[in-house]
Amino acid sequence: MRSRLRQRMQEMMSRNVVQNVQQADVVVTNPTHFAVALKYDPETMGAPTVVAKGQDETAHRIRRIAGEAEVAVIENKPLARALYAEVEVGDQVPEKFYEALVIVLREVYRMTGKKVVYG
Repeated sequence: MRSRLRQRMQEMMSRNVVQNVQQADVVVTNPTHFAVALKYDPETMGAPTVVAKGQDETAHRIRRIAGEAEVAVIENKPLARALYAEVEVGDQVPEKFYEALVIVLREVYRMTGKKVVYG
């Protein structure tokens, strides 16, 4: 029952991959095998949230959508693998990943000119 529920949730999220990736702030990748799209709005979110993730073919699709939508794509192999393995779509990133995410988000904000807002 639990695996079937998880499968249904993944199917629903898969349908929304394009929209979710287009709204992401960054996609963290292990160049070919993993991609995790993250969104962070410090005014409404307590932590960055995984909005899409995928492995192999789905990871390639996420990277392609991000490129078309001009969403920053940052390569960070350990972070991409860990987020893929430990965080589900729709969940906030656990505190143990904050240090690595700060580095990634700083780079994204530097590239895009987005201002960093600390609560």
